[in-house]
Amino acid sequence: MLSSFRSVLPKSLHKTSVRLASTGSVKMSVREALNSAMAEEMDRDDDVFIIGEEVAQYNGAYKVTKGLLDRFGERRVIDTPITEMGLTGIAVGAALKGLKPIVEFMSFNFSMQAIDQVVNSAAKTYYMSGGTQKCQIVFRGPNGAAVGVGAQHSQDFSAWYGSIPGLKVLSPFSSEDARGLLKAAIRDPNPVVFMENELIYGDVFDVSEEALDVDYLCPFTAKIENEGTDITIVTYTRNVEFCLTAAEMLDKQYGVSAEVINLRSIRPMDVDAIIKSVKKTNHLITVESTFPAFGVGSEICAQIMETEAFDYLDAPVQRVTGADVPTPYAKELEDFAFPDPDIITTACKKVLSME
Repeated sequence: MLSSFRSVLPKSLHKTSVRLASTGSVKMSVREALNSAMAEEMDRDDDVFIIGEEVAQYNGAYKVTKGLLDRFGERRVIDTPITEMGLTGIAVGAALKGLKPIVEFMSFNFSMQAIDQVVNSAAKTYYMSGGTQKCQIVFRGPNGAAVGVGAQHSQDFSAWYGSIPGLKVLSPFSSEDARGLLKAAIRDPNPVVFMENELIYGDVFDVSEEALDVDYLCPFTAKIENEGTDITIVTYTRNVEFCLTAAEMLDKQYGVSAEVINLRSIRPMDVDAIIKSVKKTNHLITVESTFPAFGVGSEICAQIMETEAFDYLDAPVQRVTGADVPTPYAKELEDFAFPDPDIITTACKKVLSME
């Protein structure tokens, strides 16, 4: 298995990505996981290609496509001018003709330049054609705030795209999430919006031997990252890390057992997993690094209100979100604008009537 995994990575990544752990798993960064997923799917299917700004000669703005131009050539790894509207239109047209593009947005903030192509052309064509014209395409890239990039480059579009029928919206946390979800997205016959977080590209996780298989596909379902009995914390992408830290703090300081759910898929949302957990813990908070209004947490609250889970709640659901302001540029203010483990812990204590 290890030798076959080496074969799909560019040589420049071999040294850092294939150190075996004692469990038989592999240590891999999120960046390497995404790279290997695309390489394997391009090996598997000649119709899969990558298109975007600086994805080829520069190896990607965040080096996620490193080595793929050398391996697959200019026909399948395509650099474009700085025109999201143009490159996305080309990719959607290619998908409508049966190819399977992977569109890299340097930032999902820039996808606003191509919103018509994503929402009107890609998402709705299958339905409007009566099921006769599919559009198999993946839109991927960093989403949400980074560090010091200002208000126009710091938005989380999970709820934006999650509200559109016809799109699937995924947001991975770990390397195994990233690898399995991206492979599943590329093979999915529907348009998929794949939202990464640039602050975790370099984070290294164990990837199981099962997930290294070339045909391993991660289901579009939630994953329980930490089992608990007292309160449910639902989150996605980088905030999973903060929620796990908060769960550890709650356990050590207060003896509170928190269940942390990693959504992984924003649409379809695994509401059943949330309901099952709430029935066990009777308390719920949601955590996201975005504006409070009309967000993923708001949708979860509505789903809980409209299902049998509401009858199991012993306290109102608490949403933990970013501040309701354009993201500040100043580092000190930016730090105050988004959740951290202390804020998450405080929200849990409030729901549990501990303060």
